[in-house]
Order: sequence, then C-alpha cells, then structure tokens
Amino acid sequence: MTIDEELTLLEDSLRRLKVEYDVFFGGGAKKPPGDTEWRVQNLINKHSDGKTLSFPQRFRYNACAQKYALYSDLWRQKMRVKEEGYRRKQDELLGVQGVRIEERATATHQASFLIDGDADDAIRELFTALHDAQVRSGTLPATWDQFLTLVRTKTAQIRQQYSCAMVEYTVDVQGDQVRLKARARQ
Repeated sequence: MTIDEELTLLEDSLRRLKVEYDVFFGGGAKKPPGDTEWRVQNLINKHSDGKTLSFPQRFRYNACAQKYALYSDLWRQKMRVKEEGYRRKQDELLGVQGVRIEERATATHQASFLIDGDADDAIRELFTALHDAQVRSGTLPATWDQFLTLVRTKTAQIRQQYSCAMVEYTVDVQGDQVRLKARARQ
C-alpha cells in the first residue's frame, strides 16, 4: 500500500470514527468505537516521524493528525461528562445529557395553580410547569391537546363532585417522579 493510499485510508477512518462517536454519544451504541480509534492511532503513529513523506503528503498527514487531536480532546470531554454525569451549560454545548443521580433523588419541587372553569391561561401555565418537570425528570411529556382535555374534564368532575368554585392543581416532583395532583378549593 502506498503512502497516498494510507493517507486516504486515514482520512476515511477518521471520518468513520467521528460518525461512530456521534452515534455512541447520541445513544445509538452501547460502547465507544475502540477498534476504529485503534486503527486511526496506528496510522497516525506509523507516519509520525515524517521522514518518508513528501511535502504534500506531510501536509495531508498534519491536517489529519490535528483533526484527530481536536476530536480526541472533544470525545474525552464528552466521555468524562457521560461518566461523571454533570449537567451544565457547557455540557449542553458538547451535546451530552448527564444528570447526577444524587441531585435527582433529592430534588423536590411543587408548583400550584388555581383553575376555575375554562381558564386557558392558567391551564397553559400548568401545562408548561408539568411539561418542564417531565422533561427534566426524563419522562415522556404529555401533548397539549391531551392535557387540555384531561384538565377540563377533571376540573368539571371535581367542581361538580365537591360543589366548589375552583380546583387547585399541583405539579409535584420528587426525584424523577412527576405527579399532577388536583383538589377542590372554595
């Protein structure tokens, strides 16, 4: 195999490695692409002395080596975030969603809303609070239409059953459990 063919193989393998890491960090693969990374490292190490390379070949090699170094640093950061489980603004930029288990287990939050009849603004605020809590906890959020039907039906039912003017809804978050509670209010 000539040096130009090996450099072309290096470029292709580097492109493939990037795709495989994107799949891994996106959740499509269970383990990182170690074999492809090994192949790329071997090709980079093989030509690292640069004695047998012409100027254009050295230029291609250096471009690939720099690209690999940049990607490798980014993948190392993403891997650390995935293993340690941080959730910070910087981690969002890396495209990694990690959550510390201790924080989720101890997190408790409540939000209350009073609903009287067909108050769409209050229902919208309630939906937003519930949706945000479900997204934060990792559960599948409800759709607006389903939620609107549920709240209107439940409000009418509670108002009729308890002869009350308003219904208080509470979004209760404990750990990764999200609950919507309703009770009659005078």
